Amino acid sequence: METSLRLRSGGGLRIHAKEKLPLGHSSLLQAHAELDLHTSPAGVTAPSYLALFVRHFYPQLSANLGAGVQLHNGDDLTYSLRAKKAVLFRPDNGFLGLNLKGRLLIDKEFKPTKTSGAVELAWTILDFKQGQDVRLKVGYELDDKVPYFQLRENSWTLNAYMDGKWDVRFEM
Repeated sequence: METSLRLRSGGGLRIHAKEKLPLGHSSLLQAHAELDLHTSPAGVTAPSYLALFVRHFYPQLSANLGAGVQLHNGDDLTYSLRAKKAVLFRPDNGFLGLNLKGRLLIDKEFKPTKTSGAVELAWTILDFKQGQDVRLKVGYELDDKVPYFQLRENSWTLNAYMDGKWDVRFEM
């Protein structure tokens, strides 16, 4: 199980857990759960996010598709469709790629409620220093029209958005 601590601007500290179970060649079931680490007046914390997705990978196309259900902050159940396509380049000192990502959220009556998409330039540098891998991403969220930046170093990730939002993640 992958577990991380996540701190975001204006949102407090959360603990996030993700489990991936293989379903067959190039497919997996992915489960997510998240808890806000502040307690209610009654001392009970309910999950702030629950999700279950089936993802299928197309290695020959450097693409993947996903479909699933999610529950966010006790709202109604929503369905989610995701897609990602990567175009990879191979410079001498790492991996450089262009990522195209899209997501569609659908309510329980099967009406679209939100779309999102992004274009990213990602550069992964393996062994930046001995035992240290670094990933830099510069992206643009198409729907919100917000540029963003990501710096990842082994277990630490910093995301910064040009609208003033940010988050930090630590993979445990």
